[in-house]
Amino acid sequence: MKKIDLRSDTVTLPTRAMREAMANAEVGDDVFGEDPTVNRLETLAAEMTGKEKALFVASGTMANLISQMSHCTRGDEMILGDQSHIHIYEQGGSAAIGGIHSRTLANQKNGTLDLNEVESAIRGDNIHFPRSRLLVLENTHNRCNGSPLDPDYMAAASRLAKNHGLLLHVDGARIFNAAICLKTGVKDLLPGVDSISFCLSKGLSAPVGSMVCGSSDFIQRARRVRKVLGGGMRQAGVLAAAGILALTQMVDRLEEDHEHARIFAEGIAEFNGIIINPDDVRTNIVFFDIDPIKILSAEAFVRQLEEKGVRIIQSGLCRLRAVTHRMIDRSDIDEALTAIKKVIES
Repeated sequence: MKKIDLRSDTVTLPTRAMREAMANAEVGDDVFGEDPTVNRLETLAAEMTGKEKALFVASGTMANLISQMSHCTRGDEMILGDQSHIHIYEQGGSAAIGGIHSRTLANQKNGTLDLNEVESAIRGDNIHFPRSRLLVLENTHNRCNGSPLDPDYMAAASRLAKNHGLLLHVDGARIFNAAICLKTGVKDLLPGVDSISFCLSKGLSAPVGSMVCGSSDFIQRARRVRKVLGGGMRQAGVLAAAGILALTQMVDRLEEDHEHARIFAEGIAEFNGIIINPDDVRTNIVFFDIDPIKILSAEAFVRQLEEKGVRIIQSGLCRLRAVTHRMIDRSDIDEALTAIKKVIES
């Protein structure tokens, strides 16, 4: 049985062109800065984000932790959303490894933080408090329906941070999805941002890797942190070659994933017992709730759906998530909707 895998865009496989580029990549020792393919990828990423330098790292979690530890010293505080990927899904690495205190604020439905609340949360100079050092935003925001944060909001957040002496990091795992959705350039989403991380291995379809971008001084610090975290990958050009194609060939096609997500959302909205507002779906992530009285428990729903060849994940007691990506075409969406209908009606 064919599996329609909607668990995440991390399940994308590298393209044939990526595999060929990886096989033929010119390589060197990246820890010594001598891998020409990694160097090309880092130059490209810096140019696309409008930053001075970039650093190739193993994963999005590593990218975020490196950024936090490059901005903060032990005992400093970062302000971030209570639904953020860093807060929920990265094992508390900021505290466990970086010694960084988290001050969480409620994410709004669209993934933003109320900037008035951010301003109120910034600590004054008092020996009883940790120093407020870093503001962290997520764009697109995974758990808030994959919502993109628009240029006006990003600019306002940047101004607020600078006015209060905070640094600003953006967890931009899917920043290219945000740019495609908002019909703008990635640079327009990063005014005054001190660092940005983004993933190559999600919708962009590279097999491994993320980028950290920022000023030259920041990247110099980040390179040291990468080393202490065990992230020096030596002949990493084999992986970076796929990353170059991810950035040069795979960005524009993200719009197709957004279209498929919207079709999927509109389809399941018609089913009795499924709760979703399709207008909330703007990129490639679809969250929806099920009524266990009318249908099944979320756990049983996921299990029975997988038996019919469709894979999604449970993200709450009654909450489910589906993510579209390059491996999913329109026929897969139709088949997934048919399978969901069968589970509901069984």
